[in-house]
Amino acid sequence: MTPELTAAGVEPFDEAVYRAVLARHTASPAELVDELGHSAERIARSLARLREHGLVGRMAGTKRRYAAVDPETAVEALLRTRAAELDRVRRATADLAAMFAAAQVSGTEEVEITTGAEALGRWFVRLQQEAREEVITLDRPPYALTTSNPVEATALSRGVTYRAVYAPEALEWPGVLGDIQELVRHGEEARVLPGLRIKLAIADRRMALMPLSLDLTDVRAAVIRPSTLLDALIDYWELCWSNALPLNAPADDPLSVEDRDLLTLLVSGLKDEAIARQLGWSVRTMRRRISKLHEELGAANRFQAGVIASRRGLI
Repeated sequence: MTPELTAAGVEPFDEAVYRAVLARHTASPAELVDELGHSAERIARSLARLREHGLVGRMAGTKRRYAAVDPETAVEALLRTRAAELDRVRRATADLAAMFAAAQVSGTEEVEITTGAEALGRWFVRLQQEAREEVITLDRPPYALTTSNPVEATALSRGVTYRAVYAPEALEWPGVLGDIQELVRHGEEARVLPGLRIKLAIADRRMALMPLSLDLTDVRAAVIRPSTLLDALIDYWELCWSNALPLNAPADDPLSVEDRDLLTLLVSGLKDEAIARQLGWSVRTMRRRISKLHEELGAANRFQAGVIASRRGLI
């Protein structure tokens, strides 16, 4: 059968699992093994993703058993979420068109093109060193030189404000989450936004640095000075910031450090394997900790845990 829910963000295998549960109304992973021809563990992972999408719900009890959610309700909610994401992309089209136009012109006073990873690194250091009030960034992999930013701690100590929006993919890189938490302790305001497509740094709203591609074999970046293009990039950053989820934790956080890290990674949208790898846990241990965290927060799923934690000021 041709997959029909792919456009709503549901993987073909997950759709097959969903259809199998719909036919039974309730099912455990083991009951679907013969029909789907895959292991119970793979089916269990699929059911967990379907639960995150709101297509199935886990039933009470110690055994893993799931019930299908009415497609008219569940799929409609998925479509609304995807429509909202597309609307954000549509609003950014004008900004991206301006970026494309500027990339065609090198040597103008407003836009300067620099090439090579080392040149990009030097400009990033210079931009921060020359900042007097504020540095705002969009951060995502890959990284041309290093994932750490030693210049930022020095700039923070002299009173420069840093606000950074990170892609969830950045948190998968070894050591990055720890680096962010250290910078937050020094004063950085950090948020995470799924779907972040570009890298950007802006100093004092008067100079920006933006790689023109994410291809590390051809590193080129635009240095952008006061212009309508810079204004558009600042507006785009503000849009990303307003849609991002905070990563900062309050000083009186009642959660343990490990639970706060787990909750941060959960709401960032990382997959189970990536979260476990980042925290140095097995997937089984991570899922056990998630269940315990749900109980402590009174949440039925990850989405509710994120909402409750946000309302309580825990993230």
